[in-house]
Amino acid sequence: MTDRLSSLDVSFLYLEQPTTAMHVGSVMIFQLPADGLDVDRLTRHVGSRIAFVPRYRQRIRSIPGRIANPVWVDDEHFDLSYHIRRSALPRPGSDAQLEELVARLQARPLDRRRPLWELYLVEGLSGGRFALVSKVHQALVDGVRTVDLGQVILDDSAEVSEPPPSSWQPAAEPTAVELLVGAVVESVQRPGQIVDAVRHGLVDVRDTAEFTARSAARVVSAVRWAAGGPPKSPLTSAVTPHRRYAMITTDLEDYRSIRAKAAISAPATAAPNRKSRSALPGPNLPPPAQVTVNDVVLSVLAGALRAWLLARGEAVPPGSIVRTLVPMSVRVGDPEAAGAIGSRVDSVLVDLPTGESSPRMRLHQVSFQTKGHRETGQAVDAPTLAGIAGFAPPTLHSLGARVASGLSRRMFHLVVTNVPGPQQPLYVDGAQMLASFPVVPLAAGQALSIGLTSYAGKVHYGLNADREAMPDVDVVGQCIVDALAELREAVR
Repeated sequence: MTDRLSSLDVSFLYLEQPTTAMHVGSVMIFQLPADGLDVDRLTRHVGSRIAFVPRYRQRIRSIPGRIANPVWVDDEHFDLSYHIRRSALPRPGSDAQLEELVARLQARPLDRRRPLWELYLVEGLSGGRFALVSKVHQALVDGVRTVDLGQVILDDSAEVSEPPPSSWQPAAEPTAVELLVGAVVESVQRPGQIVDAVRHGLVDVRDTAEFTARSAARVVSAVRWAAGGPPKSPLTSAVTPHRRYAMITTDLEDYRSIRAKAAISAPATAAPNRKSRSALPGPNLPPPAQVTVNDVVLSVLAGALRAWLLARGEAVPPGSIVRTLVPMSVRVGDPEAAGAIGSRVDSVLVDLPTGESSPRMRLHQVSFQTKGHRETGQAVDAPTLAGIAGFAPPTLHSLGARVASGLSRRMFHLVVTNVPGPQQPLYVDGAQMLASFPVVPLAAGQALSIGLTSYAGKVHYGLNADREAMPDVDVVGQCIVDALAELREAVR
């Protein structure tokens, strides 16, 4: 029997527009090993790894008449050299030049006639470094059958082993008649599927997204918030096909230190914020010990966005917010999918208090909002997430983007995916990874998305922005650095 795409997977194909490519990316920076690493050696390494993940050698075939969801089929003409490409910066290449290259690479949609992924080897970075830039379509990564490419190719050891010889042979692609007959037989055996396929294939994409939102039990409170839509913001605008990208690195210890000091320096009271429709804290603040590193990250972003808005000359009165979708937990999944991480990412809406001038108060207002999520018992702590087998952050960023893509854009201004990673070094074919920056796709009408990954004592932010709406995305990056310093000083 053919492997048919789920309705959720198909929705990412329907949602994709010329201005909003539905792939998730990453920028991994490595130190060049003493014996070097060229594109041929990388190709052998990746080829040996995707042998364990067949989806990376499959492409999508549609069913005639769209009477059923498309299916995955082996690509009989699979060409690994097409998917692994070489690029270079003029030596010595700077991080700013890499950011510009990433923006251009990530703006290009993937070719649907081929397996939906690409990997670029970028040479010439200063300091004897190189980068791997990945692109993987959201229809491909479900966290169960398929994890992100970044999780597939990385090792926790610098030892290089000779890859086993490849014995893969593609299965013959089914003909159009075979696909049609298979869909009819399957619909007879499971009649509910054809109803689902027709609904997802023919109704408006917005209705599909709203259906997904209704089925997401963890964001039921967002329905009330979204009734009138979030307040207008420069973060919401028409999106062009072109992108800007910025990478920011901060120290993880700063966030941990702020969390620890906030536990003994909470403000006694906080005036209720009546100008915001969100539930910000009044006199009853959460116990300070409940402040998490994720709360610190979100409060830093609140301060950064406040400073960025002021730098733009925008009015930021008390009560101003930036409504943010935050994929921030992993739930216990299907026992039959032991070890898989798909379908475990949950999300909450957090109103970042950009109208609050006090960094300490921003922290406790954010903590108050996330407190309910933690009290459900569904939230999983950072050590548990970081301990998932392999380098799971790329997969979790992808699953977070899937959650965001399935919800109505009218609910929020911004998506922030924050995934803790391991604190020990990782390697690709003997080359040590120095940093990993996520690239979270933009949704229609949203000018900025933010992903961050903690790794080896650092917190790496990836800011993906529309080129026209956010020419000052680098200013947002500097504001993040400044807001972290401001909060660190405030809790001291």
